[in-house]
Amino acid sequence: MAIKAKKKQQEPMPLLRSDAGGVVKLTLDRPQARNSLSTGLMAALQAELDQIHMAADTRVVVIAATGDIFCAGHDLKEIRTNPSQEAYQALFNQCARLMASIVNLPQPVIAQVQGMATAAGCQLVASCDLAVASMSARFCTPGVHIGLFCSTPMVALSRNVSRKAAMEMLLTGESVDAKVAQNWGLVNRVVADAKLDQEVDNLCTKIAEKSPLTISTGKQAFYRQIEMGLDEAYDYASQVMTENMLAKDAEEGIDAFLQKRPPVWCGK
Repeated sequence: MAIKAKKKQQEPMPLLRSDAGGVVKLTLDRPQARNSLSTGLMAALQAELDQIHMAADTRVVVIAATGDIFCAGHDLKEIRTNPSQEAYQALFNQCARLMASIVNLPQPVIAQVQGMATAAGCQLVASCDLAVASMSARFCTPGVHIGLFCSTPMVALSRNVSRKAAMEMLLTGESVDAKVAQNWGLVNRVVADAKLDQEVDNLCTKIAEKSPLTISTGKQAFYRQIEMGLDEAYDYASQVMTENMLAKDAEEGIDAFLQKRPPVWCGK
């Protein structure tokens, strides 16, 4: 009697997407694995971000998560299945590209954080342009506990908080609560758990009302100038400001302000 081969069980889609009013919400959906960043989840996120990059009708992106944990970092079980230099390098290259894509996306990206954001999960929050956290949220870079310094999360973390705050998180591996994270500059707002969705929605609405061209121009300029010296930054910002002034949306915005009416953006 022939024996039928068992079909390999595929993991359900690890990422959910919803679109409403120019806002795209990407929801990490691996609650059974603490929403850890498997290669599959990172690939799904990357594919969505690549598509959104070209989508003129998308004004804001939100990265959220299902369950009680925002993101527990990389999937250590998956990592240990292929303990080779080539596999490790490919993994961290994939992660670095994903984080850079968030920064380079024309649209603002908001992290909506509940529960723990650990290691690469904390890196994900730090890579987003804005972050709103619930009171239950906590953040840590705990690699030192398992003999693995959080070097790649360090890149985004150290660009958000002070050097000493970043070093404390990296050297101790201890978690900080949402209020400390806000004081250190890792998150913008902290709200009651029940109000997290509403707070993020309100922030998205405020940003989506603005000229998409202006928002895109400003986001790109912000990240470019911040790595420059003072004189170079002012030269660059003056050039950006001049080009921005010549845009139709700037003309419309100024005229609308002077005429005391709502602006009508054309995206040019």
